[in-house]
Amino acid sequence: MARKVNPIQDRQRRAGLEQAAYLAIFEQGYAGVTLSDIARQAGVSKGTLVYHFGSKEGLLAAVMRRFVRTIAVATRRALRQAVTPQAKLEAYVENQFYGLANTRRFYTVYLDFLAASTRDPALMQVQRAFVDETHRLDLALARLPGEAGADDRAWQLRAMVDGLSVRFLSDPDPDLERYRRLCLHGLTALLQLDERAG
Repeated sequence: MARKVNPIQDRQRRAGLEQAAYLAIFEQGYAGVTLSDIARQAGVSKGTLVYHFGSKEGLLAAVMRRFVRTIAVATRRALRQAVTPQAKLEAYVENQFYGLANTRRFYTVYLDFLAASTRDPALMQVQRAFVDETHRLDLALARLPGEAGADDRAWQLRAMVDGLSVRFLSDPDPDLERYRRLCLHGLTALLQLDERAG
């Protein structure tokens, strides 16, 4: 008789495995980490990872989907709660640079993922979904000064965030508030909003 799987427990287990993989990839790098390393970190067998994700690539794709979804949900919630355009920008920036450790971990794993996706069509599909998701979020801000030119502003906005994120990773002693301030000033100027109007 086949064992019944509790869907809630299964989701919780997958979430725990994805978290363990995220940390292992951050610590060892995607190219260097193995399913055995991740299994050890998660306290499970390698077979458990294969059962849930199929392969190392499948696990990386699941990790990126989870963390992109988490960031998107948090950012959307913060944007909905903010009332003024300036408050929306501040909420957005806060969610792009969310604590020193979180920001370093996410962008380190993301850049590893991006590099791997250039050689793997399945991972590239996940990357394209990520670009679509972030573009929808970016458009919410890019439309603040009006609809005309919003799509171009959204791409420029993302380029600024991505550029600052790469600089953040290469900074030996990053000052999180400085990166938030730089991002906020840059976005405010790009959108031609008055910071004092917030």
